Amino acid sequence: MHAIGWIGLAMTLIGGVAAAASPPYDVVEKSIPQLQADMAAGRVTSEELVRAYQARIEAIDRAGPALHSVIALNPHALADARALDAERRAGHLRGPLHGVPVLIKDNIESADDTPTTAGSLALADNVTGRDAPLVRRLKDAGAVILGKTNLSEWANIRSGNSISGWSAIGGLVKNPYVLDRSPCGSSSGTGTAIAASLAAAGVGTETDGSVVCPSAMAALAGLKPTLGLVSRTHVVPISHSQDTPGPMARSVEDAAILLTALAGSDPADPATVRADAHRHDYAAALAGATLKGKRLGVLSYAAGLAPETDAAFDAAVALMKAEGADVIELKDFKPAEGLGDNETTVLMTELKVDLNAYLAATPPAVKTRTLADVIAFNKATARELVLFGQDSFEKAEATQGLDDPAYIKARAEALKAAGADGIDKLIADNHLDALIAPTYGPASRIDVVDGDGISGRSSRLPAIAGYPHLTVPMGQVRGLPVGLSFIGPAWSEDRLLGLGAAFERAAKARKPPTYLPSVETTPEIETAVAPR
Repeated sequence: MHAIGWIGLAMTLIGGVAAAASPPYDVVEKSIPQLQADMAAGRVTSEELVRAYQARIEAIDRAGPALHSVIALNPHALADARALDAERRAGHLRGPLHGVPVLIKDNIESADDTPTTAGSLALADNVTGRDAPLVRRLKDAGAVILGKTNLSEWANIRSGNSISGWSAIGGLVKNPYVLDRSPCGSSSGTGTAIAASLAAAGVGTETDGSVVCPSAMAALAGLKPTLGLVSRTHVVPISHSQDTPGPMARSVEDAAILLTALAGSDPADPATVRADAHRHDYAAALAGATLKGKRLGVLSYAAGLAPETDAAFDAAVALMKAEGADVIELKDFKPAEGLGDNETTVLMTELKVDLNAYLAATPPAVKTRTLADVIAFNKATARELVLFGQDSFEKAEATQGLDDPAYIKARAEALKAAGADGIDKLIADNHLDALIAPTYGPASRIDVVDGDGISGRSSRLPAIAGYPHLTVPMGQVRGLPVGLSFIGPAWSEDRLLGLGAAFERAAKARKPPTYLPSVETTPEIETAVAPR
């Protein structure tokens, strides 16, 4: 069935019998301010929004193109929405997220009777009955937790030959633009779900690329914040040095609204001690955001991905110059030799320590209490290893802990190379407002034989340094979105969001998903590949 057929089926299922009485509220591509204005005007209630998104999930995530992006629905979402509607009627509004349905990645705990699985059958019974602090902040801000999104299992750390978007519980997430293309990961489900308007906005997590890559592949504004701006407590971990949740949305403004709710200190997460001092209303200054007079440095080593991606990036640079930005090529800079190896040493060592600590605190129903237990479980569970192995888990299990001199040396060298001698030095020496680069190339075809084939070099420096990294839609390559990265020093989220918002307004690069079966089904390509 072609894209038009999927869309027609989705509309039929979403409308249902209710369409005979009155047209259902159309949630497609609606921004958070639009939803809020319509609720304020009485055109829709939070309960009706939840029902509309649930119907859309049934129509195109479970059925239709079967995106497989939502792993579980919150059984209390409707009741939560009704309570927020009652608050609105009583004149109490919690803020711009009041009554707005959002999705969270399924490595983030929520007290709604859904398990937090990280996509693994080993955590199928991990019903903790507690909210991660970031979830509590969203609820306190008035958001409705609609459900949880699928992900690359264990946030894509199980194997170096993994397939982004696949988990044993959720199956394989599809890219909503072209269904046989990768959604990237590990926040694959959040990227696909938000691009497809299955919620107003969503939360992903990143260790290295896991927010910005799926956001770029789905034409979203995705922000990996400064490490420590958003709590990691009750989030299934990989690395305390690099893990952070972040907002993913269809506009920079929506991402900023979500970040405002997410950000804040958490006594249980020492990395967040400075968060309250830095957090503020990130959306407030976006209306006046401009590129005029801004100095932007091109990370030349991160470009050169492919001719059409380079052309889109060149067009983006030309547009920023036309908007008044001063763009400087940083041709002489390359990341320090050995940076990738040092990062791997850090991630493998911290994975064992951090995951063991998390698993030890899971409910008794969870029988895998250590990483070694998970490795054994996977070996005994055919579905877990049917597509790829667990070589990274096995490497992590062999590490020697946080006192290992090799780990200490690797972390110190990596942090200095990415931060002080990397991003900080580039910005200071060149008097820059931010660094820019293409986020990644376009989505590669899903390949169950050889695994991921996605190209990109933008995420490593900010991931290791713990610095913010924003991607916004830059354009398309044969119908596949590509993103533009803005990277800055610690706590520069407001600056990056302003730059991203100004570019977004000038470029108008985001297009809704098309649900094409493949690139080859477009008329231009069909004609080209057919014999004359």
